[in-house]
Amino acid sequence: MTSTDTHNETQDSGPSGYAAARLRLLTEGTQSGPPRRAALARLTDDWLTALFTAGTGQLRGASLIAVGGYGRGELSPRSDLDLLLLHDGSDPKAVAALADRLWYPVWDLGIALDHSVRTPAEARRTAGEDLRVQLGLLDARHIAGDLGLTAALRTTLLADWRNQAPQRLPELQELCAERAERHGELQYLLEPDLKEARGGLRDATVLRAVAASWLADAPREGLADARRRLLDVRDALHLTTGRATDRLALQEQDQVADELGLLDADTLLRQVYEAARGIAYAGDVTWREVGRVLRSRAVRPRLRAMLGGGKQNAERSPLAEGVVEQDGEAVLARAARPERDPGLPLRAAAAAAQAGLPLSLHAVRRLAATVHPLPTPWPAEAREQLVTLLGSGRPTVDVWEALEAEGLITRLLPDWERVRCRPQRNAVHLWTVDRHLIETAVRASAFTRRVHRPDLLLVAALLHDIGKGWPGDHSVAGETIASDMAARIGFDRADAGVLATLVRHHLLLVETATRRDLDDPATVRAVADAVGTQGTLELLHALTEADALATGPAAWSSWRASLVADLVRRVSALFAGEPLEEPGTAAPTAEQERLALEAVATGGPVLSLRAQTEPPAGPSTETPAGPERAGEPEPLGVELLIAVPDQAGVLPAVAGVLALHRLTVRTAELRTLDLPEGVEGSVLLLDWRVAAEYGSLPQATRLRADLVRALDGTLNIAGRLAERDAAYPRRRGVVPPPARVTVAPTASRLATVIEVRAQDAPGLLFRIGRALEDAGVRVRSAHASTLGANAVDAFYVTQALGVPLPGGEAEALAGKLEEILRA
Repeated sequence: MTSTDTHNETQDSGPSGYAAARLRLLTEGTQSGPPRRAALARLTDDWLTALFTAGTGQLRGASLIAVGGYGRGELSPRSDLDLLLLHDGSDPKAVAALADRLWYPVWDLGIALDHSVRTPAEARRTAGEDLRVQLGLLDARHIAGDLGLTAALRTTLLADWRNQAPQRLPELQELCAERAERHGELQYLLEPDLKEARGGLRDATVLRAVAASWLADAPREGLADARRRLLDVRDALHLTTGRATDRLALQEQDQVADELGLLDADTLLRQVYEAARGIAYAGDVTWREVGRVLRSRAVRPRLRAMLGGGKQNAERSPLAEGVVEQDGEAVLARAARPERDPGLPLRAAAAAAQAGLPLSLHAVRRLAATVHPLPTPWPAEAREQLVTLLGSGRPTVDVWEALEAEGLITRLLPDWERVRCRPQRNAVHLWTVDRHLIETAVRASAFTRRVHRPDLLLVAALLHDIGKGWPGDHSVAGETIASDMAARIGFDRADAGVLATLVRHHLLLVETATRRDLDDPATVRAVADAVGTQGTLELLHALTEADALATGPAAWSSWRASLVADLVRRVSALFAGEPLEEPGTAAPTAEQERLALEAVATGGPVLSLRAQTEPPAGPSTETPAGPERAGEPEPLGVELLIAVPDQAGVLPAVAGVLALHRLTVRTAELRTLDLPEGVEGSVLLLDWRVAAEYGSLPQATRLRADLVRALDGTLNIAGRLAERDAAYPRRRGVVPPPARVTVAPTASRLATVIEVRAQDAPGLLFRIGRALEDAGVRVRSAHASTLGANAVDAFYVTQALGVPLPGGEAEALAGKLEEILRA
């Protein structure tokens, strides 16, 4: 449809003609992206012009102006219309009548409308009072009426904006920071707000406003393309949902990707993240330049007075060979020759990070344009500079992002391209894969005093998830990639082998500690065989903590730290030649022994419920970098210790009672406790960490009373849970993947290990325990843990005589349990 056809149809048919033409434009699919947005804006202009012309009559001194996104000609399918009816104040009644003739047809078509009626003086005053109004008016575009009136307002508003910029831009920067705090960073969110999140469309508009102030300008390269990409995604989102929404929800991402002709939702998110990263980086550079200009303006008059008006050069302080500090940034020295110095990018980055300074945009772009590739393998100096950069702590993030924005990282490390901006569809992860790797290096920099080879720790942190860009198990793929990258960086064969081992087994310690019986010698031997040496174990321990801390709050706790530290202690003892403790030989604590003896004496369950705040003793005397503030112990939840005479049904009974009392199980262990010599009987000890789903904790006496009833069969747990579930209708949400149950081969010589991965939910442990009980197997020990919404539980089961299940029987049990959990 041509613009002439559109104009004729809207003129001839009025609102219904506009609606038909609009629908045809949005559904025919002959246009998309910027052409469709521009065509929709022209179509709307023609319709509103016809309405305006028909309603003015003898009225003069009025104009219709598009502002905001409509003013920029960026109309998405469900965008609202931002309109200003400007008038000279000579005929208020006629203006009010004209406004009715304009607004009501828009409302009648169900189009959202943001409108105002003002004189130039009123518009100018409102802009001066409300920064958001002023930003919208900066994009004012004439639609119909008195062009001179519109032009005069635009000229006045731009002059006001430029005159007031030194006062208004700091206010605008503060608004941007508050918005980012509320909506998060677009480049890391699984369900991002395309407009309001940091790096979104709102920030792109802000950069236009800063440029219009003439005070500073954003780096323009790639910015228009990033803005176009986000607008294209929003268009597709509007079309697939039929709603005026900016939130890219999980359940709509596949449809949006299909609308845009993309492979899948991950490809969509990666494009969104790349665009957001470009806008966010441009914002950082721009606001830094705004600050530099404002500081310079504040200082210059005083300097002129002191120095008699003489011009002063900015002070330059050396940071490293070819790198100096100037105006709060790391820049290239005048004598630097990037074309002859391939190690300069890493040296400049390391110097900037060590000094806590940003790398200047000009320096990074000059390096990207002129520097030659490093030889393979890298010289020792380049490798050392990379390690220095990675060990610089929090400043590493900004410096790395500056290098990445200009493509320098993928030139140094080509395999980085596969993880760059790659989403992680796991609520536990806060970051994309590439940012997670940098965050892990930042966390690892706090642990460099704990290990003998901090260089290997930092590089392993950078590479541990590098295999996530490849199909299959990322740890297996990463092992090969890390070995190749280590050789490229210049590590010798032995060090490259250690790095490959660390990448291959970076999940080994935490998964083993939380899912395996540490009292089983097979567990300790398996870890020792995989790790190989004490030095590698030391590095893996630090990498495990850094990785978990960089993942998110749900991935690490003092309780998990204590389990990992216990496993590391046992493996270290094995490396030192100490004999392994046989199952059941570990001495119980005084509290555990007291409860066990009381259980034997009373013939029933005895329990202790108490809050835990003490951090576990670890191999380091340093305070670990974690979510808690320094000096404040992290709450471990509540420790629930239960001692009960050995009998059938203990696991489902305890799990069911906790579910009834709305206690969430964070971790769970179950084992048989040896009693002191001369005391007859066998006692099961359950050591669990629990938390109240909401409200306060129940009294221990009530828990014990219900547990007694559950064990003697007078408390119908399944019925009570079913009644409660029926009373609360299920909320709509993302459908989780189905449960998966597997048999872990060779995990233990003493028992069969059944692993369950499922969506965490009240009563899950009860259902599993009851299914195992019905299968006639004995639960020797249980190890339950949760990561966000995911439960990962391991159960050591045996036949009645205490021997592992035959292979076929074990697989059948796993299949039956999986069937029950999927029902």
